[in-house]
Amino acid sequence: MKHRYFFIVMVVLIMTACTTLNVFEKSIPFPSHTWSSTDTPSFHFNITDTNAFYNLYVVFRHEDGYRYKNIWLHITVHDPDSTYSFNREFTLANNMGWLGTALDDIVDHRVAFNALPAKLKKGQYTFTLQQLMREDPLQHVLNAGIRIEKVTP
Repeated sequence: MKHRYFFIVMVVLIMTACTTLNVFEKSIPFPSHTWSSTDTPSFHFNITDTNAFYNLYVVFRHEDGYRYKNIWLHITVHDPDSTYSFNREFTLANNMGWLGTALDDIVDHRVAFNALPAKLKKGQYTFTLQQLMREDPLQHVLNAGIRIEKVTP
């Protein structure tokens, strides 16, 4: 009987904990499974809720044959008031293996590029990705994209 109450309490706590709702996710496929540095996929979305906080992710899908534990990206952001760019390294593996979700020989990553949830301004946003790896074109890459999640208490 005690286990049953414990289970019910845990379910209620989990269901009332902070959750995230998907606002936007899009990725661009690379049909030849190679990503050239001249391929710069762009992603457009609108923010209407300025009271919310958002988590921002890079979406990256590759084959198991991908040779690196990381990827370097140049990210350009056009927000309603400005444009800015930054370079960022995303860790994809450690000594134990891939950090993403693997299904057969395909590995899917959703890696945060903001440390804390961010407030976003109302309006149109455009994110552009460019790979900065030494290997060009980058082999064994299936998709690249972004994901924006609204964080709700």
